[in-house]
Amino acid sequence: MLQRPTESNIINGCIATAAASMVVIGAILLVTLLTRYKLWHALWSDWMTSVDHKKIGIMYVTIALVMLVRALIEAALMRGQQAFGLGGGFLSPDHFAQLFSTHGTIMTFFMAMPFLTGIINYVMPLQIGARDVSFPVLNSISLGLTAAGAALVMVSLVIGKFSTGGWFGYPPYTEATFSPGVGPDYWIWALSLASLGSTFTGINFAVTIYKERAPGMNLTRMPLFTWTALCTSVIMIFAMPPLTVATAQLALDRYLGFHFFTNALGGNMMNFANLFWLFGHPEVYILILPAFGVYSEIISTFSGKTLYGYLSLVMATMAIAILSFTVWLHHFFTMGQSANINAVFGIASMLIGIPTGVKIYDWMLTMFRGRVRFTVPMVYSIGFILLFVLGGMTGILLADPTVDYQVHNTVFLVAHFHNVAVPGVLFGMISAYHFWFPKAFGFRLNERWGMLSALCWIFGFMLAFFPLYALGLMGLPRRTVAYAQPSYVPLEWAAFLGALLILVALAALAIQLWVSIKRRNENRVLAGDPWDGRSLEWAVSAPPPEYNFAVIPVVKGRDAFTMSKEDGSAYQRADTYKDIELPKNSAMGPLIGLIGFVLAFGLVWHIWWIVILAFAAAIAAMIIRGFARDTTRIVPAQDVRQQSDRWLNAVAVATAISRADERSPANDGLAQHQANGVVP
Repeated sequence: MLQRPTESNIINGCIATAAASMVVIGAILLVTLLTRYKLWHALWSDWMTSVDHKKIGIMYVTIALVMLVRALIEAALMRGQQAFGLGGGFLSPDHFAQLFSTHGTIMTFFMAMPFLTGIINYVMPLQIGARDVSFPVLNSISLGLTAAGAALVMVSLVIGKFSTGGWFGYPPYTEATFSPGVGPDYWIWALSLASLGSTFTGINFAVTIYKERAPGMNLTRMPLFTWTALCTSVIMIFAMPPLTVATAQLALDRYLGFHFFTNALGGNMMNFANLFWLFGHPEVYILILPAFGVYSEIISTFSGKTLYGYLSLVMATMAIAILSFTVWLHHFFTMGQSANINAVFGIASMLIGIPTGVKIYDWMLTMFRGRVRFTVPMVYSIGFILLFVLGGMTGILLADPTVDYQVHNTVFLVAHFHNVAVPGVLFGMISAYHFWFPKAFGFRLNERWGMLSALCWIFGFMLAFFPLYALGLMGLPRRTVAYAQPSYVPLEWAAFLGALLILVALAALAIQLWVSIKRRNENRVLAGDPWDGRSLEWAVSAPPPEYNFAVIPVVKGRDAFTMSKEDGSAYQRADTYKDIELPKNSAMGPLIGLIGFVLAFGLVWHIWWIVILAFAAAIAAMIIRGFARDTTRIVPAQDVRQQSDRWLNAVAVATAISRADERSPANDGLAQHQANGVVP
């Protein structure tokens, strides 16, 4: 910037400096606050080394929200560049390429994945009546690896620069010949760390659901959210390894000249494309299935009805999980394969619309003649149904190879992808955040700011992405830094205003959290059931004790907590309590995460002594852990009884609140259950 002080260099340099400064200042501010308020010990012993699935879930969501802020600011910058893009704009092509690469990488791997993993971590063990996940320390290690990958992406803002190869990192562009800098290396190692963490998470969740369910909770009694978590876990187990293999082979190409994906010496870049999309398309359903589970829980709860078509929803979820592995070739319709292959994969892609349609109809029929309450999570759910149907229909269009040829590589695809990803994933995760926040923290979020944020998200999304459909049909290529067609300008400006409205939504979300924390004493819900919940997570205090249930419940049917409220067995004191064994805190998670970060940083910058030391430290840590024997602790039965009595005494003095007043300060977390939620 100083060596070549052109107007473009100064603008791009100022933006890059401001972004790097935000990371540095944020880190300094965090360290200062932790030191000033003497929180280092609490941070380490209560959170970072904790293997409690609930705390790990909250830390995952915290990472996701931090990364969301960065990714949305980058998105607004891109939309601003496009609004001023007639003949130039203010960003250089290289800077713009870094922005769309980091935006896509962060939103996919470091916002959506941690968000859904955090929500599943928090909710699923409670829903199945378990004390924790099957492998608590592995759960902490998965979090550490994900955090290390996110930290690597953030460091790239300050030291060096990120890849310009998109979130998919296609070679040969990301090969050393074309991109000799450190950008693709940041991408490779950040994704490698995150994909390892996600693979471990998938195994952990699947085993937990299979092995840790409470007595009586057979597969057909599991809540829909747990079903979607199970299918997501299975997809993770099979879809994440191809990504790990692809990034490892690309690293071998770049570091050791293996030529797996070069166009010379026997390599073929299509091998990378196949491996990446063998992961990439199932990844879409890894992201969206948990959101489908969230919407199922929210729509059922706020309609006051049992979920309509439970078995068909389960079958639809499994069908989507299987079909997700059969469609990856629709990303290559225009890349020279035969018409027959295009037809087969086009049909396979369209088939996913059938189980998805089943879900939409089931949710609508759940609401039909229900006593629907328009709470913040419900507004997100209704917005999702309306917008997702539009996005799904454009997906059916793109599954037709002949249509795909017409709009391929235009912003029509950008509109379609965001039309399913934003309402389908982001709205789902934010509505889950609102729905289960009272359970996690013991107080409700402010409704007014939450509603403002929800409306800004919905209308901001429509304004930001609907114009891109028209621009795509008009021929605007995606990932284009500038254009020469004046007719694009009005629609680009509309999209830019939509992006600004989304930033307002984000600000409202932050203000909502601040206001809610300030007024938390007015909105306590210790009794634990503020929404007249239906599954077991609502059957314990808010927040729940570390062992979840004082006595493991016996499940007699679907909607287990609703059944216990109706037969009068909810909130019963146990005759006897037993000692509860829990895993001890472990430093393995943060330690492996730190080692992973240092190892990856050394690889990015080719500092081999750091790489060797970090690798040796990882091996040593695993060997030392293998000899650990004192890994559990006991919560005495007397302590369990005291905590349970304290909660049940609070329930006894709480006033049961009607649905009409559930958003008022009178809501202590004890809902007045209405057995018949159907409007006559």
